[in-house]
Amino acid sequence: MMFHKLFNPSSIAVIGASRDEKKIGNVVLKNLKAMGYGGKIFPINPKEDEILGFKVYRSILDIDNNVDIAVITLSSSQSIPAVKECVKKEVPFVIVIAGGFSETGEEGKRLENELLESIKDSNTRIIGPNTVGIYIPRANVSTALTLPERTSLPGDGHIGFISQSGALGLLTMDMISEYGLGVSGFINIGNRIDMSEIELIDYFMKDDKTRSIALYLETFKEGRKFYETVKEISRKKPIILLKGGRTDAGARAASLHTGAIASNDSIVEGMAKQAGIVRAYTELELFDYAKVLAYQKPLKGDRIAIVTTAGGVGVVTSDYITSQVNGVGLKLARLKDETKMNIKKNIVPFGSAENPVDLTADGSTDQYDTVLGLLNKDENVDGIIVYALYQTAKIDIDLIDVLEKYMKEKPMVAGIMGSKIGKKMLIEAEKRKIPAYPDIERTVKAMHALYIRGKYIGD
Repeated sequence: MMFHKLFNPSSIAVIGASRDEKKIGNVVLKNLKAMGYGGKIFPINPKEDEILGFKVYRSILDIDNNVDIAVITLSSSQSIPAVKECVKKEVPFVIVIAGGFSETGEEGKRLENELLESIKDSNTRIIGPNTVGIYIPRANVSTALTLPERTSLPGDGHIGFISQSGALGLLTMDMISEYGLGVSGFINIGNRIDMSEIELIDYFMKDDKTRSIALYLETFKEGRKFYETVKEISRKKPIILLKGGRTDAGARAASLHTGAIASNDSIVEGMAKQAGIVRAYTELELFDYAKVLAYQKPLKGDRIAIVTTAGGVGVVTSDYITSQVNGVGLKLARLKDETKMNIKKNIVPFGSAENPVDLTADGSTDQYDTVLGLLNKDENVDGIIVYALYQTAKIDIDLIDVLEKYMKEKPMVAGIMGSKIGKKMLIEAEKRKIPAYPDIERTVKAMHALYIRGKYIGD
């Protein structure tokens, strides 16, 4: 594959490697070492002999081995001759970290054009500039600009992440790592003068490890080509988009951030609907939707059943499911009489066999098992939201096994709330690829993402 060496590099050079712990050239080298990268690492600095235990080279041209990736940690003007040396060395992928290009004005734009000109007629590809580079957990590669002792990064997973913003990407990954959610790869395209989101989306589509593709974009490099690409790919793999710069204020911020001119949001919305893209409006939604679409099949209808041991949770969920204003505008399933009768036989007399099904605080793991089995047989139910609330006496750890048991039947999303045992079981759910969320809103919105996906696939 075209990007094999980017995602599975056997050697990485850090141009501008430094002993100074406050410099990017030191942080990148430290990250590669901390990740346990197993390939060859070549620090480049004409004034040093050794950094962090690695032999240092004066120039990339002095290295006898092939180099798959060169990370340039120099200033914008110094990056240009460094890229030219990478072209001579026939390095396939060059990551240009520096800002100070088109996002700063005319002089920066001139430098950016010179940078692009330096790889003309070569096989060298540029990621960036104005980028934090890449994070590939399968290869233990991180070129992040954050210190490893201050930032957590997710493990290997099933979500391909492409971002125009480096800081937003790293902060989001730090956040999602708390519950064990993983990524199949992260690429920060930055100012995107060469390598684009279109090529990377195509890579993730062909990558067996990736089940969904998460995008943070402020602009589209080639609008028509982007639309045609994602329209074809989203039939095969779900694509979730967080579009920055969708308001006038956001568009101005985007132009200062990556030198981009943001697109009209009504055009983006129309494109998303026609291409089957699921839109997110926060970084949390981006990964909530990417997760549920990676782990669960799409909804074939809009009739949702709710199972809970907390009546109030069922009430608020009902509001959020059905409301068009402060909710997602789906429907509560009308359970068949036979289903309700069988549920009544298996729960306490003061429980509710209506939808939402309330097992009450007297509910047990066995009752969850029985009720989920009955709801899966009811043809009036398209999807199930189940609240696995571990705080009550008759619920045991085995409830997670019950959730896993029904994962491959009707589309199901779990809500697991609480700070103590709740967090522990959310992490366990993630290990088993059960889409689970720590509050009502996120749980319901995840179900809605399955509905959007199902509506498109069913068209």
